[in-house]
Amino acid sequence: MTEVRTLWRGAATLGEGPAWDPARGVLWFVDIKQRRVHRYDPATESVASWEAPAQVGWVLPAADGTLVAGLQTGLSRFDPDAGTFTHLADVEADLPGNRLNDATVAADGTVYFGSMDDGESAITGQVHRWDGVRVTTTDIAPVAITNGPGISPDQTTLYHVDTLGGVIHAVELNADGTVGAAREFVTIDPAHGHPDGVSVDSAGNVWLGLWGGWCARCYAPDGTLLREVKLPAANITKIALGGPNLKTAFATSARKGLDDEALADQPDAGGLFAFDVDVPGQPLTPVRGA
Repeated sequence: MTEVRTLWRGAATLGEGPAWDPARGVLWFVDIKQRRVHRYDPATESVASWEAPAQVGWVLPAADGTLVAGLQTGLSRFDPDAGTFTHLADVEADLPGNRLNDATVAADGTVYFGSMDDGESAITGQVHRWDGVRVTTTDIAPVAITNGPGISPDQTTLYHVDTLGGVIHAVELNADGTVGAAREFVTIDPAHGHPDGVSVDSAGNVWLGLWGGWCARCYAPDGTLLREVKLPAANITKIALGGPNLKTAFATSARKGLDDEALADQPDAGGLFAFDVDVPGQPLTPVRGA
């Protein structure tokens, strides 16, 4: 039985985007619907929070010491010391009903991130790439809700989640940052929940949060299920590996969509959880500066 620790009982409506910041020794995560950026400090076991100017899907540490934030209004530079957001780039300005949802950083500092229909039905979610200068759209087929992506340690595979379709795709990632052919990596039975955010450890195993599944799962590079960890909330949104040795799994969760009866059964829904893993994660590369 895996020991699961509840680190924060903050009742996030839609907790998401956990990212370990090795320079600061903290975990960043967000509450999309409450438009909040959170920072968990293991040294003090405390959480600091900032208000974002729009729905915020993620924040990622940048090379200059600030962070890049994925807002519904586009990419912004977030300075936690000043508490300010400065616009960097438009994303899908022609689709005001979309918002940004999840992201990861490649070894060269490039950000791969996805969008989704905020109404969770229109097939308008796409995967984009930010190289520190411009946003480009990849050739990955649109879906209603994108999640992930995650990148293999050798930088040749990008894992992209079609949440409503119940599929994690493994997509060829070329040296120039473009994508190639896609294949089904894992398909999730809807009875087990919906695949949400993914991250990839240093051995190439894929960690997945299951929305409605009460758990996190770990899959080997060949798609074999290696481990399932039960968690005290139904809607697990993403797993990030961090801590001093990158062997702590941090899990964000959500209260969104839960009625009073469900919330009574899971009072820690919307909290931040942690458990230990055997294989360390990949160090998070700082986002390339603009």
